Amino acid sequence: MKHLSWIGLAVAAALLSACSRPAEQNQAPTVASGPIVERAGPVAWNAATGGFELSGRPLKTAKLWTFDGSTDGFTGGRSAVAPAPDQGLAVTVVDPSLRSPAGLDIPGGQYSQVVVRLTRVADGGAWDGALYYATAAHPESAAFLAKPSGPQPALGETATLVYDMSRPAAGAGDWLGSRIDQIRFDLEDKAGARFVIHQVAITENPNAAPPPKPEPETTASSPPLAAKP
Repeated sequence: MKHLSWIGLAVAAALLSACSRPAEQNQAPTVASGPIVERAGPVAWNAATGGFELSGRPLKTAKLWTFDGSTDGFTGGRSAVAPAPDQGLAVTVVDPSLRSPAGLDIPGGQYSQVVVRLTRVADGGAWDGALYYATAAHPESAAFLAKPSGPQPALGETATLVYDMSRPAAGAGDWLGSRIDQIRFDLEDKAGARFVIHQVAITENPNAAPPPKPEPETTASSPPLAAKP
């Protein structure tokens, strides 16, 4: 009996010790429940026409991915990427990077807006949202990136993210002066977050910043004319 009593005391002590431990830091992501809501904004998807519009006017598009039963060549590194059950690209984040196919050859000066419509299904709590890109002159780099306008998408919200590449966070006029080979989105920096990407487009940008003015050419000054006798 004494032996059993000793075991009971040990179990009780273990239970008390477990209760006093802090909660695990790496908790599972919060998953959306209830109906998905869509955030209103100036750029919106028109399902009837199959394109993005700005204030009701169609945006001229160089490239559009709609993920109808396909990944459309997008890759997620170590993340799980697959067609969503209804429509879209289902992404379960391990590595935050989601890349388009390479070889796009988009003239950045004409098409300087990137639009992404997505739903945040599970929140890992580490939203990033950065857009990187590669050209023939440089690979992806923190020196060439943009951030979307507006707040981050909430859990259970569908949002249309707009990247104005004429006003990037880094890179100045590089996009405008380049042919774009590939784009990359960093969705969330914490593993386990889930998104459905509905559409991605590279479009003309009616609100683009004007291109920088060229530097005036400098010429060597001519020597003064000799005075006539």
